[in-house]
Amino acid sequence: MIVNSLSLCYHNKLILAPMVRVGTLPMRLLALDYGADIVYCEELIDLKMLQCKRVVNEVLSTVDFVAPDDRVVFRTCRREQSRVVFQMGTSDAERALAVARLVEDDVAGIDVNMGCPKEYSTKGGMGAALLSDPDKIEKILSTLVKGTRRPVTCKIRILPSLEDTLSLVKRIESTGIAAIAVHGRNREERPQHPVSCETIKAIAETLSIPVIANGGSHDHIKDYLDIEDFRQATAASSVMVARAAMWNPSIFLKEGLRPLEEVMQNYIRYAVQYDNHYTNTKYCLCQMLREQLESPQGKLLHAAQSSREIWRAYSPQITPKTCLLEWCRREKLAQPVYETVQRPLDRLFCSVVTVAEQKYQSTLWDKSKKLAEQAAAIVCLRSQGLPEGRLGEESSSLHKRKREAPDQDPGGPRAQEPAVSGDLCKKPFVTLGSSKESSLEGW
Repeated sequence: MIVNSLSLCYHNKLILAPMVRVGTLPMRLLALDYGADIVYCEELIDLKMLQCKRVVNEVLSTVDFVAPDDRVVFRTCRREQSRVVFQMGTSDAERALAVARLVEDDVAGIDVNMGCPKEYSTKGGMGAALLSDPDKIEKILSTLVKGTRRPVTCKIRILPSLEDTLSLVKRIESTGIAAIAVHGRNREERPQHPVSCETIKAIAETLSIPVIANGGSHDHIKDYLDIEDFRQATAASSVMVARAAMWNPSIFLKEGLRPLEEVMQNYIRYAVQYDNHYTNTKYCLCQMLREQLESPQGKLLHAAQSSREIWRAYSPQITPKTCLLEWCRREKLAQPVYETVQRPLDRLFCSVVTVAEQKYQSTLWDKSKKLAEQAAAIVCLRSQGLPEGRLGEESSSLHKRKREAPDQDPGGPRAQEPAVSGDLCKKPFVTLGSSKESSLEGW
């Protein structure tokens, strides 16, 4: 038996549910930004994953599992490594173990989908079809628990009778899994049917492992405080949120929901950064818009046939850093690396960006790390003769940039170069001199 080398705690957690087409990397990272503790990827089928090759993507700083047709089936990154759970669709213990061993170095946990009622899952004996075959459930979970180095969980739906449900979950617990997620509806029910908090509560009171309550988006969860109310109503250890998070992933934010426009722009930035396919980006944004799809903006988004058209439809800021990232991706270069220092005297910032082993910096000092990085990106883009994007509302602060320290003579010899120490001072630098300062205004 292999001892799990990473223990993912499932007590008192806010969890992004596995959702087909929604639970890709941009959504998972955005959910983490807004306060989710654990994020599940979408259900991925074992046969499909076993065809994949693990590839370290140095351009995006990701790990990709790539199918023979070069399509990325699963993409992850270091940021989520300790909090992402890989959910698989399977009906075979040995295949399930092979997939777990394929991905276990890049994820925090392994989950088996035993609750999806959709035909694409059940027709292969996967998803909710497993609920009628407890022997197969036991074999799959026992094999995974004994054979993988990550905690194993499963996600189920309830059975028509409470007695049968409790009998099943006891058998599941005996396999040694770390936690169980329970959607409080049976396989025939849909979101319009009420979720059975009572059944989830009975399961939580019966088992000793953490029970994760799921299914509350329609009737119970409208904002952050509702998540705790749902947890108390079900006596569960944790809560897994699906559609409420799909509509607005800031549902996990204890300060309250953020404006949808802001959330969508943040999602688009992640989609750009991690080269998400435009069809998936479009799908997720359409789920967020919901009733606003018929608005002029919604219609533009719905008609978009490329990432660029999505940007145009929703008009997020395409910053210099974004432009530089996109250019590096097209040129198959490593992702830009930014190194930023703060000057103690006036707490201003200067950044150096490294692209293709060349360093670029501005001679200007900025009031924030974010602006300093954008200035370095501008220098690099200008040196390559590339479009530079726009900083939007950040432009009003650019005229406040400073080169000299507070007590330093502006005409002194150090006025034209930042006081950067160590490796950051290694040449060659491409710098943006004082003659360019005025041209930065309005960016």
